[in-house]
Amino acid sequence: MGQTGVSPSSNIRDRLLVALQTAERDEPESTRARTLRLVKCAMRDRDVTARTMGKCEGCEETEIRTLLETMVAQREISAREYDEAGRVSDAEREREEMDIIQTFLPKALSGEALEQAVSKVVEDLDAHKLKDMGRCMAELQSRYPGRIDTGSAGKAVRRALV
Repeated sequence: MGQTGVSPSSNIRDRLLVALQTAERDEPESTRARTLRLVKCAMRDRDVTARTMGKCEGCEETEIRTLLETMVAQREISAREYDEAGRVSDAEREREEMDIIQTFLPKALSGEALEQAVSKVVEDLDAHKLKDMGRCMAELQSRYPGRIDTGSAGKAVRRALV
């Protein structure tokens, strides 16, 4: 069990909702509770859109992951702009929200785990040349959605193919 009260293998939506319930019970006016309420509202908007397109279950896990990644990116930009404007406390709040949201995103593969994933993909695809790099990257992203940092993965694939 993780900090949110559900196993790390649970889907993002479930983990978020449990974390929101806990935050609202423990500290309803905390930055964590406010941030999680914003995420819940954004998910609900995506669910409404998905249902109008015939997806009765609402938006899928990949769409929620994309939503969270977008929210993190927005906060990175805002924090930088606040820093440049000398609004340090606003920048700190944006970074705190960013950290909260990132806890629900899958961790990117790195180090030995990335090297093993790359080796397996290269072997499975019988890739030998740099021209196979695109196929390998696409397969990595397919096998490990949301967990591939393209920069480090690209370097690992290139090392494996040379």
